Amino acid sequence: MLEHDFDQEIDRRNTGSLKWEKYAGTEVLPMWVADMDFASPPAVIDALQKRVAHSVFGYSRPHASLVEVTIAYLQRVHGVDVDPSWIVWLPGCVPALSMACGATGEPGASVMTNSPVYPPFLHVHRDSGRQLINVPLACDAETNSGYTFDFDAMEAAITPDTRVFLLCNPHNPVGRVFNDVELEALIEFCNRHDLMLCSDEIHCDLVFDDAPSPHRTAIGFPESIRDRTITLLAASKTYNVAGLACAYAVIPNPTLRRKFIAAGGKLIPEISPLSFHATEASYRDGELWRQQLMAYLKANRDALATFVAGQLAPVKMAPMEATYLAWLDVRGLGLENPGGHFESHGVGLSNGADFGAPGFLRLNFGCTLKTLNEAMARMVRAVEDLN
Repeated sequence: MLEHDFDQEIDRRNTGSLKWEKYAGTEVLPMWVADMDFASPPAVIDALQKRVAHSVFGYSRPHASLVEVTIAYLQRVHGVDVDPSWIVWLPGCVPALSMACGATGEPGASVMTNSPVYPPFLHVHRDSGRQLINVPLACDAETNSGYTFDFDAMEAAITPDTRVFLLCNPHNPVGRVFNDVELEALIEFCNRHDLMLCSDEIHCDLVFDDAPSPHRTAIGFPESIRDRTITLLAASKTYNVAGLACAYAVIPNPTLRRKFIAAGGKLIPEISPLSFHATEASYRDGELWRQQLMAYLKANRDALATFVAGQLAPVKMAPMEATYLAWLDVRGLGLENPGGHFESHGVGLSNGADFGAPGFLRLNFGCTLKTLNEAMARMVRAVEDLN
């Protein structure tokens, strides 16, 4: 396979891009929502072109080769054996989070998660009339590092009617890949409190090769919790096909699987045939491209970390084990509206308050190094202007 040119500048303006249209007509660089500015793998583009050439786009079901490729991928990459009946195909992981909340317990029951976290985790409980228990992750406030579960706080907050724990691993936005010790403690916590565990693993193929621990999928968790586990996956983030809207849940327990599907009611739309073919091509033929992507993202990550440490004091960047989403602690700047301040200097970032953490910002470095360098130069000016 030829080396992919991740330095290629692709103009995404006037294409309906959510990321870029937010700042249409301005010079603001969009570095917020989690999609990348890179072309998808050639194998994906080729598969889509072949499917388009077929010329008929009726209602579609997952075809046999997609299921075979997905099961082979899960075994090859994550070391787990999955029965085809366990897989529920979905138009995205966000509706799946909502369905997981409604799949067990009754209206009024509680759902637990840990902030800061991808914003839908803090809102999907409302779709099924549940209550939210949000227990912040523990971390070293001085360095914006060491994020982990605060089990003492979780024990203090849990109620008898808590039925679901929503896990994000690898974590968005703090960039952690939780290790075996942390996950075993979480399994014990969920078992002891009879919680269903929903693990969103959409970033599981974006783990850097220098991460202290490899990703461990919940599909392979012990039998003691397997019947209460829903694992959410997708090719979308890794292979930059999020707009094609395809994900899947792996649910070994048939009763829980039926309840999960029922919780979607009639609100879950059909999945495009193009989405199925993009997912198959990603898993079957995208690995070399993914490796090249990860090398490029790692260089971007390191450049950004060096920049923040050397030129952006007192901003702190959390150490990143996975994802292309940097978590920045900007509380030391004393800004009432940090997102607005950087936006006024030409960099559009995600507001930490949406993740349950005011005073923080999330930066998407899934872009060309040229774009990242320009963003960093603008951020220096944004901080200098405060002085």
